[in-house]
Amino acid sequence: MCTLTIIPKENKGFVITQNRDEAPDRMALAPDYYEVNGTKMLFPKDQLAGGTWIGISEKNRVVCVLNGGFDLHQRKSSYRMSRGVVANDFMLSDDIVNTVNSYDFNDIEPFTIVISDWNTDLKFYELVWDGEQKFFTDLPLESKIWSSSTLYSTVMKQERNAWFEAFKSESILDSEALLGFHKSAGRGNEDYGVVMDRGFVKTTSITQVEKDHGNLKMRYEHLDSHIVTTKVFNVPEVVNE
Repeated sequence: MCTLTIIPKENKGFVITQNRDEAPDRMALAPDYYEVNGTKMLFPKDQLAGGTWIGISEKNRVVCVLNGGFDLHQRKSSYRMSRGVVANDFMLSDDIVNTVNSYDFNDIEPFTIVISDWNTDLKFYELVWDGEQKFFTDLPLESKIWSSSTLYSTVMKQERNAWFEAFKSESILDSEALLGFHKSAGRGNEDYGVVMDRGFVKTTSITQVEKDHGNLKMRYEHLDSHIVTTKVFNVPEVVNE
């Protein structure tokens, strides 16, 4: 839930790639299809809270969660709801803007949510909840990297941003190249390389969602077992009249 890149492509396409940094003993299920309140979804599931950190919905939306808001926060002993459950609620939404505007974020741990929505034109959104206020932004359709504030300082984020800018200038921005970045950027730097390992927390998996017209593919790789799960999620392509 802690390193995310998004790259727009032609014809309302995009590639989203996310590394999950988590306690090694926190278990997750590989991506599978679920039906929630009549809505088809595809996501890897956190076994503890039942939510997810990245998922596709037939509501023409991908929702991704990173821990923390703008800055490192002081954690409380408990919260009303898991951030991963918020992702599930957002995948169910008929209108994501209205849902964000009306949602009760009270007593939810700070987070950053990145959304790709193509119900009309392709839209990228960023929602930051800092524990007191929400900041909802309509993003330009440009490539971007996020690093979780719970694990990465401002200086670390700046260096990771520099790695991403260098990668973009040197590479063809396709799904394979982006997987390579998410596996190798900052290699050898176990503290804040894109694949990191601090012992108590490490990069446990990489999930990638690629949209090409109405076809979406989710690729999930568990880094310890090297097991790769790939699933296809088809949704009708939205045509603007």
